[in-house]
Amino acid sequence: MIGNKRVSGILLIAGNSTRFNSNNNKNLERINNLPIFLYSLKVLDSNQYIDNIFLVVKEEEKDLISLELKSIEMSKEVFVIAGGATRQQSVFNALKASNSDFVVIQDGARPMLKDEYINSSLSELVNYAGTTIAVKSKDTIKIADDNDVVIETTKRQNTWIIQTPQCFDREVLLTAHVRQDGNPDITDDCMMLENEGHKIKLIEGDYSNIKVTTKEDINIIKELITPTKL
Repeated sequence: MIGNKRVSGILLIAGNSTRFNSNNNKNLERINNLPIFLYSLKVLDSNQYIDNIFLVVKEEEKDLISLELKSIEMSKEVFVIAGGATRQQSVFNALKASNSDFVVIQDGARPMLKDEYINSSLSELVNYAGTTIAVKSKDTIKIADDNDVVIETTKRQNTWIIQTPQCFDREVLLTAHVRQDGNPDITDDCMMLENEGHKIKLIEGDYSNIKVTTKEDINIIKELITPTKL
């Protein structure tokens, strides 16, 4: 709880892992013999402001995930709920299941979550309906049309790469989900609020907070992460 506001953590592990080039859920890949998603789950569990956690999984993996949870000690209640066909649907399911004031949304495949990311993001919800951890782009980013022809070049100092966690006023985000349900152009929850006219606060994180997208990312994270006893 932050102030008098209740907070739910939402951990998403129901994706299809399409770019991972494997038949397995990348969130269940193991680093130091631990499934990737457990690293973020434990940080959410230990955070002083989070009251409960919603773990969003594939329906067919509920039993497997529940078995993994039995192998660790948790201090907070974890609700395992079924996700949808898309990330948008999975978040929507969690928003409906929670009755908290604020939500912290985290990708299960981003195991380098830090407590300070959550705290900094939540603190800005006093002034904004949504916040996200991000890093400034190191490279020049160009915007192209459908024919791969450059339309414009962004200012590097104003171009950010978005990460998670992302934090929101739950009611505001839930309303946005209802209004924009099924919009294929939505790539993250911040965009939903942007479409509703809300301002999103970017909070600078660091470049180690990478997401496992391909198998090469596993090797990178192995070099960054320290062995943890859960």
